[in-house]
Amino acid sequence: MTRPDTAVNAKGTRMTSRFRTGLVLAGLLGAVDVVSIALTDGENPPYAVALAGVVLGLITLAGVVRLWRGARSRGWFWAVVVTRAVSALSSIPAFFAGVPAALLAAAGVGIVLTLAALVLLLTARKSATV
Repeated sequence: MTRPDTAVNAKGTRMTSRFRTGLVLAGLLGAVDVVSIALTDGENPPYAVALAGVVLGLITLAGVVRLWRGARSRGWFWAVVVTRAVSALSSIPAFFAGVPAALLAAAGVGIVLTLAALVLLLTARKSATV
């Protein structure tokens, strides 16, 4: 019997609503990282940073899909957590580099959402059997 806030996927892996919410949030942030290269002017962020974001976003999305489908590998879980943390940390220099206010606001929102995703994933980890 499962708890009311727990769902079981096709492979029989339990996922709490907190874990699912964290995965969805991480997936959305990963998708934003992937498309960010199309939105850059080459200066804010530089192409190299945007390309690194694409790589981090693709790893995040792969991990989210694998975990959603029931992968029991801790590696995928930690891939999602680490890529989201690195992505958030990579936006911190923008606060010291004279970046336009709109991009600073976007970076701030991204950091807050990343922290929320990480808290949801890490606190729900045990009950999600990852």
